[in-house]
Amino acid sequence: MATLDYSMTLKYALLWIGIGGFLAGAFIGSIAWYNSRKPAGWEDAETPDWVPKIGPDATDPADSNRQS
Repeated sequence: MATLDYSMTLKYALLWIGIGGFLAGAFIGSIAWYNSRKPAGWEDAETPDWVPKIGPDATDPADSNRQS
């Protein structure tokens, strides 16, 4: 009866979990950075279009379509 060796499968699974975690952390960190108060010298920096607005100053795109 042949024995199953999962050591390579485990190594690759942990590698991909690590890479995915790094990418997710970088993406979420970028969103947090662009939506936070900027340090000195960065106050006038523009936020990229791909960063969603979060927090109390975020505007809802649906609000611009409503008529008061």
